[in-house]
This record gives sequence, C-alpha cells and structure tokens, in this order.
Amino acid sequence: MTANMQHDDALIRIDIEDEVAIITLNRPDKRNALNLTLVEQLRHAFETLPTSVRAAILAGEGTHFSAGLDLSELSETSTAEGLQHSFQWYEAFSRIQFGRVPVVCAMQGAVVGGGLELASSAHVRVADDTAYFGLPEGQRGIFLGGGGSVRVSKLIGFSRVTEMMLTGHVLDAHEGKAINLCHYVTPAGQAMEKARELARRIASNAPLSNYAITNVLPHIAEQPMANGLMTEALIAAITQGAPEAKERVNAFLQKRAAKVSLG
Repeated sequence: MTANMQHDDALIRIDIEDEVAIITLNRPDKRNALNLTLVEQLRHAFETLPTSVRAAILAGEGTHFSAGLDLSELSETSTAEGLQHSFQWYEAFSRIQFGRVPVVCAMQGAVVGGGLELASSAHVRVADDTAYFGLPEGQRGIFLGGGGSVRVSKLIGFSRVTEMMLTGHVLDAHEGKAINLCHYVTPAGQAMEKARELARRIASNAPLSNYAITNVLPHIAEQPMANGLMTEALIAAITQGAPEAKERVNAFLQKRAAKVSLG
C-alpha cells in the first residue's frame, strides 16, 4: 500500500509504502536548502508517523540531498534569535535520531553544511556516486549550528571536522564512505533503491530491538565501561524477554529462520 501525505504548502513530501515512510525534502529549486519552516515540518513529520510505520527513509528531491542552511535566514538574525534557531534544529533532528523508528538517509549531489548535519542524525546513510560532502561554514564566517559539531564529530572525529571547516575540503562519496560519513555507495541514481532495500530489512526486525539499537546504544557509547555494561545487560534482558524475541529465537533453533551468511 502506498499513500501520500503531502499538503499544498509543504516543503517536505511524505509517502507511506507499507511499513516504510519516505520523507523527502521538497525544495529542489533551492537545492533543498533548510529553512526553519522546513525544519519544523521535518520535526512534525517524525513526531506524527503512523503507528504502522516501522522504518523511515529521509531523501531529497532533485539532484541534491541538501546544500545546507538557507543563508537568507541569517542576514538579519540577532544573537538571541540565532541561539533559538539552533535549538529548533536540535529538537527536530533529535526526533529523527531518537525517534520511534530507524531512519535510512538516501543522498545524492550536495550533502553540505546543514545538509550533512541533517544526514548525520539518520542511522544508516546511503550515498550515490554523485554525492559530495562539505562543511563550508568556515568560509562563510559562521559555525556549525545544527548539531554537526557533535554528530559529525562523533562519526568522523573532531580533527577531520576541523580540517573540513578550516580548509573547505569537499569529499566525494567514496572518500565519505572511507571516513564513515556514509555506509553504502551506489551507482548514480540508485541510492533510493538501496535505501528501500535496507529500510524494508530494518522494518522486518522486532520494533523493541530496533528501538534499543537506535536509542540505547548511543547512550551506552557515552558511558564509562562499567555503566555501559550494566545498561547493556538490562536492555538485553528486557529485549530477550519480549514475546516476539522468544518466537524469533525459537524459529532459529527449530531451523525455521535463516542463518547469518555473506551476501
């Protein structure tokens, strides 16, 4: 089943394909630049996903995923307004990273500045051969304001973020994969196809297990070892005690479930 939830004034498009929601940035004439209206629509979209949805895809219409912040919003912004601006981005991107469902990001063309900050809030990132990554804030006289100093630094290390921001270094898709900006690279035009494949696979997992992976694992990674191991043990006990987990384990033991294999 496929359903479209777009409104006439929407800067994003929402399509529901069975258990997968596809949320698409829809400002192709602006290279999907992110303004506050679009960011707020993203927040609302992820907050209000139908309960039938078990995975989501984040994509960009046209030839670019997102060229970043719509700089026209900064021209008359005061310091106080700039602070609130960032926190509105933080809230929206938190709904993606720590929401109810795992999110796969399909990327092409520019994944730059705020666009890279947005992509870093997804759990799995797929780029096609046309994708390129950059953090041009240093050349604009500004600083990251959408969570990238935290999220992108966690992906690739603050030293690489420093170099990208200072020099304007732009990475192609394969260079991005090598340093963990994306997990998969496809031929041009095939990122969405790969994202659909992955999202459907993710949607077939037990929801409680998916939630633990996307919401608890990041916290464990921030904890001292003893705390992390205790958190892991508690979450392992909770998930394995769920009826769906018991059924899945029994299916494996009774040879009704596929074994792990390469390919």
